[in-house]
Amino acid sequence: MTHAASVHATTPDGLLLVLAVMLPVCAVLAILAGGPRLAARIALGALAAGLAVAIAIAARLMIREAALTYVVGGWSPPLGIALRADGLSVAMLLMTALVVTAVGLFAFLQQGLDGASREGRGPATFWMMLLGLWSALNLAFVGEDLFNLYVALELLTFAAVPLVCLDGRAGTLAAALRYLMFALLGSLLYLLGTGLLYGQAGTLDLFALSRLGRQDPAICIALALMILGLLAKAALFPLHLWLPPAHAGAPAPASAVLSALVIKAPVFLILRLVLDVAPSQVARPAGQFLAVLGAASILFCSVLALRQARLKLMIAYSTVAQIGYLFIVFPLAFGGEGAAWTTIAWTGGALQVVSHALAKAAMFLAAGVIVEAYGHDRIADLGGFGRALPLTAAAFVLAGLSLVGIPPSGGFIAKCLLLSASVIEGHPGLALTILAGGLLAGGYVFRVVDRALATGPLPPKRAVPRRLELPALALAIAAVLLGFVPLRPFWFLQIGREGLIAAVMP
Repeated sequence: MTHAASVHATTPDGLLLVLAVMLPVCAVLAILAGGPRLAARIALGALAAGLAVAIAIAARLMIREAALTYVVGGWSPPLGIALRADGLSVAMLLMTALVVTAVGLFAFLQQGLDGASREGRGPATFWMMLLGLWSALNLAFVGEDLFNLYVALELLTFAAVPLVCLDGRAGTLAAALRYLMFALLGSLLYLLGTGLLYGQAGTLDLFALSRLGRQDPAICIALALMILGLLAKAALFPLHLWLPPAHAGAPAPASAVLSALVIKAPVFLILRLVLDVAPSQVARPAGQFLAVLGAASILFCSVLALRQARLKLMIAYSTVAQIGYLFIVFPLAFGGEGAAWTTIAWTGGALQVVSHALAKAAMFLAAGVIVEAYGHDRIADLGGFGRALPLTAAAFVLAGLSLVGIPPSGGFIAKCLLLSASVIEGHPGLALTILAGGLLAGGYVFRVVDRALATGPLPPKRAVPRRLELPALALAIAAVLLGFVPLRPFWFLQIGREGLIAAVMP
């Protein structure tokens, strides 16, 4: 069997990948058939089943120590489509399942506070959009065909936009429209690049494209268009203008999935395009350029976060800042003699993706609890909320530890690995950026902690049950537990990468 055929052969557990993509879709169809009254029950069942599937995929990957693959319809690329999950893909699948499950539980408990509307059209729409978003994310993480990845991105956009304006207010509709315009611009650029790439290479399969290894100007232009479109969807500075308004008025569960998950799909695809497809002569300068944007995003948006009067806007600008850390990985990963995924920068970047998702989802859910209790999220008027909502305050503090990079959190391990790589590879500017970003993050996190611990607590306007605080606390604890990942290239993230490169070697 040839190397290409072996990479694209269906593995015994490959059907799990199909299940991860199709299970949420089947749940959406069941909600449409069963009506709004059954929406929450169907969705919660799908959340539990989807989490079990993600755990099963991770377990099978560790047992096999090789990537899981499924060839759709038995037709191997370039005629057919393949789904493939290596270590990084599975980490993204598991992260997505954890966050979506926690957000779903929070939404279910929040809807329970208003029993009259719990079984209305609004909640049913939320559940369908959340499940559709989950399916699109899973497809983006395991897809191998660039056009089908475009389809996944479009499904992701059209599931996320309604979540932003679910309440129907004029402000949220305007924010959703701005988000849609940026997303469509990104989709147009991505699709133009995909067409140009297909015209030059004759295939859109990522594995086949990684074997080209030639520096063709048309291919470089195509990759540049695709990456620029993905940057607009990822909300990296200076293309971040849509994200803070979208968060400001969106419901807490929608903000949590937008910040933690939706912007991770384009970042993941940029990573694959730069590391797997782009010729090395082009990938290195492209990585340097992306690192400059990432560093600017860390510094500029951290300062903006410090200046915000509203809690959700502060967290939103913090999201844009923290995304910047993912882009400074490129020059650090390319700096070593070995492959990029064997470096500590690769491990640090992957841990930053996961720890940021867990911590930022926890923060937005905590903000949702505060809004439920006090009716607003003005930081200056939240004095003493920690005494009224102790679990929410604890969740925010633990998540903040991860964002700042204080041990033993996952954010500390991620930033420590990136800082070490910056020093080792001779990038003092990036090292100073990482340190400055941590200090600025400490500044805006401390603003909220100071309000939480203030004397003379302001009594909440509405009693909030303790169970509503638990999903945020669970995610924050998970972000801290990531800090026990060893300080070296993590073997789980390398599963499936060595086999792929071995296959592409002449």
